[in-house]
Amino acid sequence: MPNLSSFPDLSTLLRTAVGRDAEQDAATWAIVDLHGGYPAHQGLALPSVLGRPESLESLVERLDQLAGMDSVRGVLVRVVNLTAGLATCEAISRALGRLQQGKRVVAYLPQVTMRSLLVAADVREVVAPESAEVMLTGFAAERVFYGEFLTRRGIGFENLRIREYKSALTRFSDDHMDDYEREQLTAYIDSVESSWLTAVTRDGTAASATGGGDTAGPSAPDPEPDVQQGSSGPDVLDAHFTNATQLLEAGLVTRIAYDDEIAVPADQGWARSLQFLAAQLAGKRRAKKEPGIAVVPVVGAIVSGRSRPGAPPFAGQTAGSETVVAALRKAERDENTWAILLHVDSGGGSALASDVICRAVARCTKPVVAVMGEVAASGGYYVLAQADHVVASPFTITGSIGVVVGKPVLAELNERIGRNPETVGRQMALFGSPNRPFTEPERAWAERMMDEVYERFVARVAEGRRLSPEQVNEIGRGRIWSGVDAHERGLVDELGDLQTGIAAARRLAGLSDDAPVRPVSAGFTLPGAPNFGKDPAAAVAAIALSAVWPFGQELVLTWFDSSVTIR
Repeated sequence: MPNLSSFPDLSTLLRTAVGRDAEQDAATWAIVDLHGGYPAHQGLALPSVLGRPESLESLVERLDQLAGMDSVRGVLVRVVNLTAGLATCEAISRALGRLQQGKRVVAYLPQVTMRSLLVAADVREVVAPESAEVMLTGFAAERVFYGEFLTRRGIGFENLRIREYKSALTRFSDDHMDDYEREQLTAYIDSVESSWLTAVTRDGTAASATGGGDTAGPSAPDPEPDVQQGSSGPDVLDAHFTNATQLLEAGLVTRIAYDDEIAVPADQGWARSLQFLAAQLAGKRRAKKEPGIAVVPVVGAIVSGRSRPGAPPFAGQTAGSETVVAALRKAERDENTWAILLHVDSGGGSALASDVICRAVARCTKPVVAVMGEVAASGGYYVLAQADHVVASPFTITGSIGVVVGKPVLAELNERIGRNPETVGRQMALFGSPNRPFTEPERAWAERMMDEVYERFVARVAEGRRLSPEQVNEIGRGRIWSGVDAHERGLVDELGDLQTGIAAARRLAGLSDDAPVRPVSAGFTLPGAPNFGKDPAAAVAAIALSAVWPFGQELVLTWFDSSVTIR
């Protein structure tokens, strides 16, 4: 059965419109609209053809496809209402930089924001209209604390954590940000802002083309503007720009113009769109028969059992250990798969499920390259700790090597409203009950369990990253790191994006630079039919997962709390 999520949908084709040069009556431009969030992969669900959001994976594939179309002279990239994460924006920027090697690329920014400028960082021509909305406010982290709110309503919260930086549950137990969380978030914001300035202002210094009025028009030969020194990097965020003229003077844009002065949208041009689609389908058919790389995604909360697509806003996508391990083993058996790329975009989840995936990665006999998305923290780092090569974006949130156990306590609320839970049996069996706090024996038991999980987590990282347990503990303790800081501390091998990871996987496997990359799924099982395996002496041992749990029933979680909003 074909993997439908890997094919471009109709909305993707419609977003690659055909345009003609503003001064020549010829359809020589492709117009690409960037907007929305761009999840890493299409996901497990099969949404409506016109309604599903485009993934980063399909966008990058579309841009790479445009690079090979001789009929396209230039690409106009219009960026409006972009909400993607910072690591995703940087990955799009890299894709546009590759496209620019063979095509003229113009980034059109009617809304000049931290994200839109990051997307345009590798593009030589950046254009904004005179009326552009300018919002270059820098970055900040915001978290809302509910401790006092819950206490006033008779609701307490048990929050056991290892170690001091592990802040996943503090928003429920505390009424303010503690010093450790403030320290790690401040360090992350400082690192991200530095990376943004380096990307956008050309190594920390604003670059400008040779004057706004002298920039070559849309029908001129492809320009190679001379870069001059503009205002210093930090001044860019301190200047509080309000209009496009100021951006031009600072070198953040190269021209003030409207999009129809570059390329005028023409008719859809179905012949070109069908040519575009046919080339993609032909490439996919060829890729199935050639040695290449298998991509295994780990997206969403990591849970035991099977992956689930989720039903936002009530539940997000989950990465089930059973599904991920089955995909890894399928790639391992495939004779045309020479390397595996583990793409992780997860804030973590179950310690058990994370360890099961980590073990499967460690047992792979083929090279495994792990690439981090927006976040690969806690359990999201655990699963990739023993990969052969690890890639992260400078903007990735990672680390958070730690453990939490917690629950709400409704005892006071029950008393206020006359609700009276009665129990029989062993008290330890009510460990997870919200109707009473932990007893001292329960607390001691939970802390021993957390210590064991943390020591195992540290040991897995130490083995995979060739560090001592003492070194891992020093950079662990529940603390998050940016991709840059994680790289400096040995948690990451290389800074880059998915394409960087693909290049590393090809290199480790001895493949050519154009070896195909294809998704791998766990396969299809008939409903009600059992799975079959082999004895461990004859094949890789199957891992027995005795409990499939919904996220809230697992007692030990290792996850980074995504409630922190990075603005």
